[in-house]
Amino acid sequence: MMKDKEILVLLSTCPDAATAERIARELVATSLVACVNVVPGLLSIYRWNGVVQADEEVLMILKTTADRLPAARERLVALHPYDLPEVVALPVADGHHPYLQWVADSTRTP
Repeated sequence: MMKDKEILVLLSTCPDAATAERIARELVATSLVACVNVVPGLLSIYRWNGVVQADEEVLMILKTTADRLPAARERLVALHPYDLPEVVALPVADGHHPYLQWVADSTRTP
């Protein structure tokens, strides 16, 4: 793995594909993330306000670097329609070096 840039995968859910695409395009356009996969067909079961809920959602899988995480998280939350959006960051332990380098290059501050 690249020693100078820690690569992260972020997970976030959205109520629908249009919302996920709007958020994804903004985050990629501003180089906060390199790529977003929008995965439809998700069923989320969770407790909200003391009641178990079940909703169809769309999963966003976002790739970024650790140094871009604070700004990416802040912007994602600002763009998100939920009161409490999911933003979970997972470290990438290893991967295809050219791809990881592309993520790092794509998220450089302009």
